Amino acid sequence: MSRPNGTDRADRTERAYDIVLFGATGFVGELTAEYLASHAPKGLRWAIAGRSQEKLERLRERLAGAPYTPGTPGTPYKPGTPDDHAVPGTPDDPAPPDAPDVIRADVSDPGSLRELARHARVVATTVGPYVTYGEELVAACADAGTDYVDLSGEPEFIDLTYVRHDTRARETGARLVHACGFDSIPHDLGAYFTVRQLPEGVPLRVDGFVRAQGMFSGGTFASALGQFSRGRQVLAAARDRRRHEPRLVGRRAAAPQSAPRFAKEIGAWALPLPTIDPQVVRRSAQALERYGPDFRYRHYAAVERLPIALGGVAATGALFAAAQLPPARRWLSDRFKPGEGPSAALRAKSWFSVRFVGEGGGRRVFTEVAGGDPGYGETAKMLAESALSLAFDELPETAGQVTTAVAMGDALTARLRAAGITFRVAATL
Repeated sequence: MSRPNGTDRADRTERAYDIVLFGATGFVGELTAEYLASHAPKGLRWAIAGRSQEKLERLRERLAGAPYTPGTPGTPYKPGTPDDHAVPGTPDDPAPPDAPDVIRADVSDPGSLRELARHARVVATTVGPYVTYGEELVAACADAGTDYVDLSGEPEFIDLTYVRHDTRARETGARLVHACGFDSIPHDLGAYFTVRQLPEGVPLRVDGFVRAQGMFSGGTFASALGQFSRGRQVLAAARDRRRHEPRLVGRRAAAPQSAPRFAKEIGAWALPLPTIDPQVVRRSAQALERYGPDFRYRHYAAVERLPIALGGVAATGALFAAAQLPPARRWLSDRFKPGEGPSAALRAKSWFSVRFVGEGGGRRVFTEVAGGDPGYGETAKMLAESALSLAFDELPETAGQVTTAVAMGDALTARLRAAGITFRVAATL
């Protein structure tokens, strides 16, 4: 894809880093860094970034298995320093060649974010809540033509960045891909996988049913609490986006919220989930003709017993009400702080399953996407594999704010399957 300055996507191979992970010293950030260190292709040029040099160097030491000594030959590039071309892995550098470099960058210093984006092919960020801390980095990547991935499940943030930065990203060729964790990859790619099992060119109906066991992250809780407390801002951002989005002509894609019901097809109570996932699926369907001329997606939590279902509805209502009161919101924020998470033993017991029922053209298909710990381990895996896919896979020519299905559909699905996440057809009727 051409750029205004005459370069194209291939020219980014000359940048210092294939991937920069921003927010690497947070809980999910460290898990993502560990995943990249263990699973990245040999020779990956990558860096860990954040505001604490000391924490970053300790993390690098752990990842490299050798002490890191600042100032030795091969000390990596740091924004604002005169040496923009330091080469990691020289003979005097005690870390192995594939160890990450360290970049100090801070959301309060937009210049450091612009420098970070300018030296990366792909930036992955775990720094949230994104509506508070995320926009400067999106802007920097859009301006630099740098691909961007995050873990945001915040509708307000995603709508704001679409309005403010989609056009610039299209001009520079940057792909801005939000929601690259449990929000919303299993649901977006799961619906995409389901659609591909159904006939083409006919109206399609897909329902997704989520089951999970595990703890949500402090960052996810903070984002949800923030969105619950910002109802007017969320609605205003959604309205503004609708004014800027081109209308879909000749096709229809919808994600209506339906009432709770007993779903005979899965033998469980289905409770509508107030998450961003159905919006992401709808945007994929708007962008891809493979979803047919008339597509509908509904998104549920699957609960086997009615008392538990009623309790879930009550708990969600109580959390929403508490989020409207500043003292209660502060108290809840102190209970689940971003950057904190459960032990490895607890994460090992966690799991998720999303079952899809798709219908169209006289055919009915049951599919499933399943994996381990959704809030931490699998989310880190999904973010890392998304960044690797953008950096190395042969992908459709896209730019601007796009979904995972649109930007990386088949390639990312293949990566996640190879990484242990299940995509399977359970039955076809």
